[in-house]
Amino acid sequence: MIHLHRTIERPAPGLVKALGAYSPATIHEAQGRRGALSSRIKPVNPDMKLCGPAFTVVCAPRDNIMLQVAISYASPGDIIVVSAGEYEEAGSFGDVLANACLAAKIGGLVTDTGVRDTLQLRQLGFPVFSLSVCIKGTVKETLGAINQPIVIGGETINPGDVVVGDADGVVVVRRQEVADVVELSRTREENEAGYIAAYKAGKSVIEVSNLEEKLREKGFVIGA
Repeated sequence: MIHLHRTIERPAPGLVKALGAYSPATIHEAQGRRGALSSRIKPVNPDMKLCGPAFTVVCAPRDNIMLQVAISYASPGDIIVVSAGEYEEAGSFGDVLANACLAAKIGGLVTDTGVRDTLQLRQLGFPVFSLSVCIKGTVKETLGAINQPIVIGGETINPGDVVVGDADGVVVVRRQEVADVVELSRTREENEAGYIAAYKAGKSVIEVSNLEEKLREKGFVIGA
């Protein structure tokens, strides 16, 4: 028997919005190079971005019945995150379900299986991040867990964790750590702005990154 857990804890909307101001790459580095999903999971359009609490669901390969259940129960702003066994040869989501998501004000989809109707998805602007693009259809037979911890792209994602995605990929931030990661990301961006200012002022990358001593220790010699 499969139980639908409808109530999940989500970070405060203001914290989610603040986190969304930073790129997945910045967030990944800021939180100690943690949380990056497999680089194979990419948006169907490089302009697509998403940030929101994870509404997790497990689907059997080539089966999207539980994805349709998740769409029916996710809250506005949620990101539906689908673990489907890294099965590339299925188009489990397309323009019809994207319209359902838009009507429900869902924030996006991240899945480790395939999607289709990518031209229409790009026109709709609904953020979709997937492992593959595939025209092959799916069945609606096998039940799976909803709002339980799942593994996707090599990372465990819990309901209510925040997922952030852009053209570079997707990162997950633990729900309890969002406030800290916002501050860490802000600090990292401020530091990087300082590096850029130093480059523009004429300093070399070696100077700015304090690499001279390390290079010398490793036996790097600059000849005439």
